Amino acid sequence: MDYLDVNVDLLDRQVVDSEDVPLCKVDDLRFERGEDGRWRVSEILVGPGALGDRFQGRLGAVLTGIHRRLRGLSEPRPPGIEWRNVLRLDSDVRLSVPRDGLSSDLDPLEQWLRDHIVERIPGSRHASG
Repeated sequence: MDYLDVNVDLLDRQVVDSEDVPLCKVDDLRFERGEDGRWRVSEILVGPGALGDRFQGRLGAVLTGIHRRLRGLSEPRPPGIEWRNVLRLDSDVRLSVPRDGLSSDLDPLEQWLRDHIVERIPGSRHASG
């Protein structure tokens, strides 16, 4: 894929690990410039810290505040998934590794919501997200 419209093809898509477990949504992206001068996605950012950067004003500040409370001030960057772990883009973002194969912990708020709310909804393990 040479061209990617991040607003259509990535943002807010469900991220699913190699074991078909929904992990999170794509909240933002980190880019880096390659040796050829082209910009590329280097990391998928997740959680309220990443989402807060997409919004301005009070909502963005609230989301960023939630991130700081959950992750601590020692970890100002939102957690991310390295782009090299992306297997393919479909209606969701499929990873080539299981959750425990990722280099960073994902968002604790999303994990708590999934474990305590979403998992209790009948059929939620098979929902497409």
